Amino acid sequence: MAPPEISFAIPCHNETSNLPTLLKEITAEADKLGRSYEIIVTDDCSTDGSWALLKALTKLYPSLRVQRLDRNSGESAASFTAIRAARGDIIVTMDADLQNDPSELPLFFAALKEADCVCGNRQATRGEGDNWLKQQTSRISNGIRSRVLQDQVGDAGCTYRAFKRETVADLPFFKGIHRFLPILIAFKGYRVSEVPVVNRLRTGGRSHYGLFDRAGAVVDMFAVRWLKSRMIRFHVAERFPPE
Repeated sequence: MAPPEISFAIPCHNETSNLPTLLKEITAEADKLGRSYEIIVTDDCSTDGSWALLKALTKLYPSLRVQRLDRNSGESAASFTAIRAARGDIIVTMDADLQNDPSELPLFFAALKEADCVCGNRQATRGEGDNWLKQQTSRISNGIRSRVLQDQVGDAGCTYRAFKRETVADLPFFKGIHRFLPILIAFKGYRVSEVPVVNRLRTGGRSHYGLFDRAGAVVDMFAVRWLKSRMIRFHVAERFPPE
């Protein structure tokens, strides 16, 4: 069987109230694209029955593949594991909390005609889904990250993205990598762009992030600055005998 053209890679932790709607929405919008696809959900050792629900949902959605981590390891690990399991030429990442709107998928695929990685930007609509403190914290952290890393992506916290699988083929895993995928992809010489997206109000479950998580992101940021300073770009120029 030929691999799918598109892979949706989704981390999940305690999202039983959102998973049925999430899969219904993704399937409805993905079917409109007219391209083969799969949906991969990594359960980050949920405690609310998400894993049992995901296994049951595979009977309703043949395109759904699910996997479960052996311990709670965080969004980066769950997302990265889903990306590594993806078989499609295009990988779409999004959250399981329904704040990302699958009806905006055509925006990403249109932008991919001129880019290798397309990131969602929620800056214009953050007030619709986040409280004032979260909005201000995000604005400040994005500004600091942009200056420290010389990153042109305006909303690094938005994990609603679409990118070609080769852009992440050899990236190293580290805790917090989900925040910095675009800058690492850009440093490898790939084209990165943004599209404006909505930020829907979370109606089920609860947010897994607080101020301490954002403080940890500062540490990650300086680690990425060091990593960026040590990375070099190179490609194999010739092989013999030809493959």
